[in-house]
Amino acid sequence: MGIIFEIMDKNGRKISLSQKRYKHLQKYPHMHDSIENIKTTLEKPTTVRYKEEDETVSFFYKEFKHNDSSEKYLLVSVKYLNDEGFVITAFYTNKITGTKWKI
Repeated sequence: MGIIFEIMDKNGRKISLSQKRYKHLQKYPHMHDSIENIKTTLEKPTTVRYKEEDETVSFFYKEFKHNDSSEKYLLVSVKYLNDEGFVITAFYTNKITGTKWKI
């Protein structure tokens, strides 16, 4: 399985995007040529949320006002194992869900 990129998220944890996951997320509208927006969302999110039932999954959101559709937020879902993460999926949405991390 090839890796498209590895970067550090806003909290300094390494996150990777595999070719297999990138192929999957290209099925969503507006996700072609989305690698740079995914990186930006992970490095400088508008907000980070999580599911209360599974704190190993984080939802990174970044607002992209220039997006042609009504869905202005890019959601990048990341699973963490042993303090390293990998992108599960990513797509544009018009709402933010999940519980906000307490800082």
